[in-house]
Amino acid sequence: MKCSYLSSSSTPCWMDKGSNAWMMVAAILAGLATMPGLLLLYSGIARKKWAVNTAFLTLYAFTASLICWVTICHNLAFGSHLLPFWGTPGPVLYTKFLLSRSQHPATHQDLDFPSATMVAFQFGFAANSVAIVSSAVSARITFQAWAVFVPLWLIFSYTVGASSIWSGGFFSRWGVLDFAGGYVVHLSAGVSGAVLAHWVGPRHPVDRARYPPNNVMLVLAGAGLVWLGWIGFAGGSAFLSPQQASLAVVNTNIAAATSLLVWTSLDVFYHGQPSVLGAVQGLMTGLVAISPAAGLVEGWASMCIGLCSGSLPWLTRLCHQKTTAKFCEEVDDTAGAVHTHGIAALIGVLLTGFFAHPRLTAMVSPVSGSEGVIFGNFQLVLKQLAAALLVILWNVAVTTLICVVVKRLMKLRMSDDQLRIGDDAVHGEEAYAVWEDGEKTTL
Repeated sequence: MKCSYLSSSSTPCWMDKGSNAWMMVAAILAGLATMPGLLLLYSGIARKKWAVNTAFLTLYAFTASLICWVTICHNLAFGSHLLPFWGTPGPVLYTKFLLSRSQHPATHQDLDFPSATMVAFQFGFAANSVAIVSSAVSARITFQAWAVFVPLWLIFSYTVGASSIWSGGFFSRWGVLDFAGGYVVHLSAGVSGAVLAHWVGPRHPVDRARYPPNNVMLVLAGAGLVWLGWIGFAGGSAFLSPQQASLAVVNTNIAAATSLLVWTSLDVFYHGQPSVLGAVQGLMTGLVAISPAAGLVEGWASMCIGLCSGSLPWLTRLCHQKTTAKFCEEVDDTAGAVHTHGIAALIGVLLTGFFAHPRLTAMVSPVSGSEGVIFGNFQLVLKQLAAALLVILWNVAVTTLICVVVKRLMKLRMSDDQLRIGDDAVHGEEAYAVWEDGEKTTL
């Protein structure tokens, strides 16, 4: 019997209510990781006079990403290929598409939930990516420049990565593996954030010299929401396999916990005391590093990934803070996105090339023989490395070009008075109204 996307019954014959319910939950969790997860985390880390600005950049990123996603970017990322690295642009606002049966992005196998669910789920990744970029340039980028940057970056950076790696593009056909966002989200956003920070310039010297968090408890609340939301990213990316979804969730938690403990141990060893902010950094690097491997490795391998993600980004961040190199001085990455996301993602994609299990990769990759080094395939890690280098180069070039264009149209950087005063000058608002009318905060 033919089963149309609009049947007389409430449920089409191809749809599984359980699968659709889980994917909707995963979509909600993925969105929760950004809004309010990253919003609370980033605004809590910010200095008090920049809490509103930092939160607003994330709020705008989430909102604008949704409109861009449903009008053009979803089909650029997951539509039929116009180029080997790009889909065909177009909106996804019509019932005929949204209620039709969705397909696995890479293998194009039919799934048992509607396309509207897939649109909602994949939007979470796109919004998260742009929010990460915002964390690198808060406290000095103008809102006008950010408003233009967001859609341009989504169109020319994010969708290219998603189409190439997740949607049967040339990386996917080559056998490159990225289960839940190592390349597409975190490596791209971490690199682009650093490049954008270079173009916008550093924070005000007073802010750069001393930038204490305004609310550590807010940071912890945001980090908890991000950790919970990551379960949606990892578990939802299994699509066809409930077993693989469960494995991805367990691996995500193992890597995050291991990374947090390693980072905290290093803080105690080097600084003599544990740091809450350091623990959050370790949590984030663990979540990022396990993303490309979440459903592709065994539990012991996820622990190894956590060990590396809790130590190597800790070391690179320390070196960045200690160095006097001119390049590092010019790249003022406010929240350390290049370390937390860029370096951690690079670790994750390379270790995926070492630990990927053949039985698990066969579930998601259209290319046979995509197992890791420990299973005798030395080619995968080389492919992962080559893909990482190309993703880095692409994002450096695209972000630079966007910055050049935007800079010709408007100011990238706030005025000196705005940089000195903060939220009150930029937004006419302050995060904590504990002063009487007319009083100003003291710097």
